[in-house]
Amino acid sequence: MSRLIFVNLPVTDVARATAFYEAIGFEKIAAFSNEQASAMRWSDAIHVMLLDQAYYATFTSKRIIDAKTESGALLCLSFDSREAVDSIHQRAAAAGGHETRPIEDQGFMYGGAFHDPDGHGWETVWMSPAAMENGPEAAQAK
Repeated sequence: MSRLIFVNLPVTDVARATAFYEAIGFEKIAAFSNEQASAMRWSDAIHVMLLDQAYYATFTSKRIIDAKTESGALLCLSFDSREAVDSIHQRAAAAGGHETRPIEDQGFMYGGAFHDPDGHGWETVWMSPAAMENGPEAAQAK
């Protein structure tokens, strides 16, 4: 089996959260979704499970944070182009999310951050292939 990552997020409204993630480019996997949870595919290796807070609580004895006022994790999605970064920020805003850090162009790296309607933080990044391979200095030297 390939190595996969499943990010589990507690949400207040599974249907609203599902609609948001579909709007920004995730695909709902119906076979693993119901009223309590939506399985959302970003890529073959990355999935997000949107879990109703009561259902999420069955997996942990810890208090569930309010992601609108507390930070529990920062998640980052990478893109193949600057235009794709711009596009997801636009789609996130249109679907009920909000930008938390404007997109910055650092030459070798381009990205920003937004929150979903439940307050979960997502960063976005495009990085030049030269920087990915050899570090930022290599990209800036070209």
